[in-house]
Amino acid sequence: MVDDRDGRPTMRAGESLERSARGAHAVEDFLAEAARLAPRAGAGRLVFSLDATMSRQPTWDRAAELQAGMFDEAVGQGGLLVSLVYFRGIGECRSSRFVGDAAALKRLMSGIECRSGFTQIGRVLGHAAATAREAPLAALVHVGDAAEEDIDELAGRAGDLALLGVKAFMFQEGDDPAAAKAFAEIARLTGGAHCRFDAGSAGRLASLLRAVAAYASGGYPALARAAERGGEGARLLVGSLGRDRGAS
Repeated sequence: MVDDRDGRPTMRAGESLERSARGAHAVEDFLAEAARLAPRAGAGRLVFSLDATMSRQPTWDRAAELQAGMFDEAVGQGGLLVSLVYFRGIGECRSSRFVGDAAALKRLMSGIECRSGFTQIGRVLGHAAATAREAPLAALVHVGDAAEEDIDELAGRAGDLALLGVKAFMFQEGDDPAAAKAFAEIARLTGGAHCRFDAGSAGRLASLLRAVAAYASGGYPALARAAERGGEGARLLVGSLGRDRGAS
């Protein structure tokens, strides 16, 4: 789990969450795969966060398929390393090691089932900050539809990311006003972007993920080139980041 204090993965002493046999095996498989895969040096590092609470299963399944586009976009830009982070259930928040190809990331995602629970975006932000302190982190991307935490606490965590030079790209499914407010504030504080998509717009989510991959692997110039090629997601992100090009 991601510790509340510094965002590092840890397990609480005596923790006893009830899991189905299938769910327990899925977590064990996730951790084993995460430990086995080794990172590749020299590529842009990206934390890819997904809300895995109960309502998110359709989007989780779509994201597992669409994430391949991120690695395709990074080809020729120096490559991409992605660490998957997800939260679900009662206090469960896990992260993988960095992986460098779509097949590896899909294996990590394939055994995870969404479960009811509250959002844990603050812990994701804390984990991203801890990761950035260990080695440069190009960006954080979060995909979700809700934000149930105190917005001032989230702002504090976002401020830590901003001080480390990490932009947060907050992709919101639907139009929940609380989520919109929190996602927009996190994006504003980190100099990132808040973009919306709906359940039927898999193409837009795919385009946004490719755009973030371009930025993570090649900075603003790569993002601008992607926008010039006609990428919808890249155009949206250029519009958000264009005022802050020097930070890239």
